Amino acid sequence: MPANLINIVMPISFIVIFYFLLIRPQQKKDKQLKEMRGSLKVGDEVVTIGGLVGKVFSVSEEMVTVEVGGDRTKLHVEKWAIGKVKNK
Repeated sequence: MPANLINIVMPISFIVIFYFLLIRPQQKKDKQLKEMRGSLKVGDEVVTIGGLVGKVFSVSEEMVTVEVGGDRTKLHVEKWAIGKVKNK
């Protein structure tokens, strides 16, 4: 009888440990990233996932226009490509 109980408890405990060590922290990180991208506003200094640094010029539903460089070149990037906001 105890061997059967161990055969049931061990896989369940591994699933619980796996959830709390891997899945839950990733979900929290994804939620924070989604909130950050949703709260972008004109004037924020951002870094794209490709490493480009610039200021937000305009924001639409799915796109962000970022001003980069000394000549103020404007690049249109998807919101998902924004990696972080530097001035927050």
